[in-house]
Order: sequence, then C-alpha cells, then structure tokens
Amino acid sequence: MAIFPYVTASEYYDGWTYQSGALMQWFASSWTSGLAVDTLRRKAGGLQDAKQWTASLPVDGYRVLDLPHPPGLAPYYFDWVAHERDDDYWRPWKISDHYSEMNIKALHAGGWHDIFLKGSIKNYTGMKADSPAKSDQRLLVGPWAHAATSAEGQIGDVTFGKTAVLDLDATALRWFDYALKGVRNEYSSGAPVRIFVMGENAWRDEQEFPLARTKYTNYYLRTGALDTAAPGAAPPDSYEYDPGKPVPTIGGRLCCGAQFAPGPADQRPNESRPDVLVFSTPPLDKEVEVTGFIRVKLYAATSAVDTDFTALLTDVDPSGYSRFLTDGIVRARYRASTTEAALIQPGQVYEYDIDLWATSNVFKAGHRIRLQISSSNFPRFARNLNTGEATRGSTRMVKAAQKVYHDSQHPSALVLPVIPR
Repeated sequence: MAIFPYVTASEYYDGWTYQSGALMQWFASSWTSGLAVDTLRRKAGGLQDAKQWTASLPVDGYRVLDLPHPPGLAPYYFDWVAHERDDDYWRPWKISDHYSEMNIKALHAGGWHDIFLKGSIKNYTGMKADSPAKSDQRLLVGPWAHAATSAEGQIGDVTFGKTAVLDLDATALRWFDYALKGVRNEYSSGAPVRIFVMGENAWRDEQEFPLARTKYTNYYLRTGALDTAAPGAAPPDSYEYDPGKPVPTIGGRLCCGAQFAPGPADQRPNESRPDVLVFSTPPLDKEVEVTGFIRVKLYAATSAVDTDFTALLTDVDPSGYSRFLTDGIVRARYRASTTEAALIQPGQVYEYDIDLWATSNVFKAGHRIRLQISSSNFPRFARNLNTGEATRGSTRMVKAAQKVYHDSQHPSALVLPVIPR
C-alpha cells in the first residue's frame, strides 16, 4: 500500500483547529462556511421546483425549503469552539497516535507557507520513527501555500521561479511507480528528503529532517535589535494590547477563501503599529541559512489574567521589503499544556515557548533577520479577550498592558536552526 498525502495535518486539534491553545479562526470559519453552504444546497436540493413552493403552506421559507437552523448546518464548528482544550473529543482524529500501526509507504508533501505544514512534517518524522514501513517514508517541502501556484512559480507576493511549480500528477505517478510497481527512480535511490530553499530558490536533497548539521543559535532580543551576544541589564519593552483593535493578518499561512491571500507578503504595514515590537539584526555581512524548526523563548508579563503573545519572522531585503517566513502564537492559559488551562498572575513574569513551526530560507548578505512580537494576528488566530473566559460565548474585552523582558535574568531569544555553509 502507498499514499501521497499533500498539505494535510497530523491531527485535528493541533495545527488544524488550534495552535498552542489559540483557535485558528480564519481557517475554521472559512472552511466551515464553505461546507455549510454545500450542506444547505444539498438539504434544499429536493425542493427546487417552484410548483412545490407555491403548493406548500405555510408560506414560510424555512419550512418550504426544509432549511435547518444554522447550528444544524455545521454542528462540528460549535464543537470545535467548545472544545478549546486538547481533550478526548479530538482523540478519534489524531493520526499521530497510530503511526506504529500504519504499514504503508508514504510521500509526505507540504509547503513552507501552508497552514498544515506542521502536520506534514510530523507525519513524516513520526512514521519514519514508528511505522513498520519506516524505510519507505519520503518528505517533499516546497514554498507552496494552501492555494494554487502560478505557472511562473508565484506564491503570494513572491515569484520563486518555474522550478517551484509542483506537477502533482507527474509526482504522484513517479511515487506510485516506485511504491507499487518497484520501478527504479529517484524514490528508490535518492535522498528521503527534498526541500526548496527560499532565498536561493533552489531544491536540495537531504538525508533527514531536521538536518543533522543544524547549529541552533540564539538571537537575543534587545530593544529594536537581535544579537547573538547574551544580554546584560536592560529595561523591558512595553505595549498595550487592545482586543478591539487587533494586529491584522497580512498573508502567511492562511486558508481558505479569496478575502485573505496566503503566502509571503510584506509585513511593513504592521511594523509601525505601537502594539508591535520589532527586533532586527543589522544588515548581514554574510549569508545565513535557516532550515528547520524555529522557536521564540519569551519572558513577558501582562496586566491581564490571560492573554496571547505572537511572533512572526521575516526576511528584510535592502529595499526594506519585510517578507513573511513563519509565525506562531501562545495562549497564556495554555502555556504549559493544551490539555489543562491555568490562568496567570497579573504582573508576574512568565517564560513562554512560542512554536513558529519551520522554514527554509537563506538570508542573503545585506538582508536583515527580523522578529515581530505582539499579542494578536487576526483573523488568522482568534483574539484573546484577556479575561480568561472560555472562547465560546465570550464578548467582554479588557485591554492588557504587556511587558517583554530581555535582560540577563530574562534572556528572551529567537532560536534559529542555522545551517553551516
């Protein structure tokens, strides 16, 4: 048996509906809306004849068309919002619990700008470790988003070149030729991992993911700057987070609907906001390759009992264009575990681990590495209203005074997987 899972998740809680406790609101809402319209069309399908309508009483659209009440169109959406913890509701759809039972060859394909990237990589690494067919797992990651790529290889704002275009049919045929027929091709003799390295805009074969030669490097936060030297004494940076005026999502890992375009986009419009902290390296004197998993270790305090902290990584070229690479979020009450909520003490400094998933990018000489820290990225993620109340049904908002610490006792850092070159 063989499969070719393309841009899909490893479970329905983490990386599909929620990320570190925060609802992935635009995806959940847009996906549900599309399904609800389809459900409505099918439920009304047998009553499209006007003669039926005119012959029926009472003259009541819902009864005539036998249309369901809105929750009846998409009951699962209400379940998703109600189950904001990683509880037993999500267990039946957790593929990652069953890798050891999956004796199946798989070509896992994902995109650096895809909303399900984490799951694509996790399915590969999990099956590579635990599947009876571990030797027949392959990983393919391009610059793709969860949308069509143009013939010229344009994704979002950026044209990566024609080699970035994936011929799905040809790829599937060659994979199944090997996996089902034993044909000798690149899948039988080549490296198990093939990645597209942005910045260079070139494909490269690797033996594993993450790469064994990775040098995890701390880029410590300083006011306005990123530095590999450890910090000394320094006052915290501060901003006010108002859930009524959230930081808008600009491109990135989005799906679905035409209202918000996914993929790399210029993040400068957000960088002048007072509720976005910006940390940048000086222009690089030599290129730096970042390939692998990225995290931010953040020391922060808030005036609220619950809040969010967001992180977004960009590549800034000499013109100032700030290209989206990857992003992440942590909901404070789920900072330690997504299975149990624990509110925070206002004013207390906590360490937060923000998972930015993964990317592969060469920051060219003259470019800058930039990190944005804030408390919202909306509508990609649902706003935290700062009250500690459950997501479902909450409408009360409070503003939060946020402080980000970056001193010797609180060494906040962007942790990058640097690849020696």
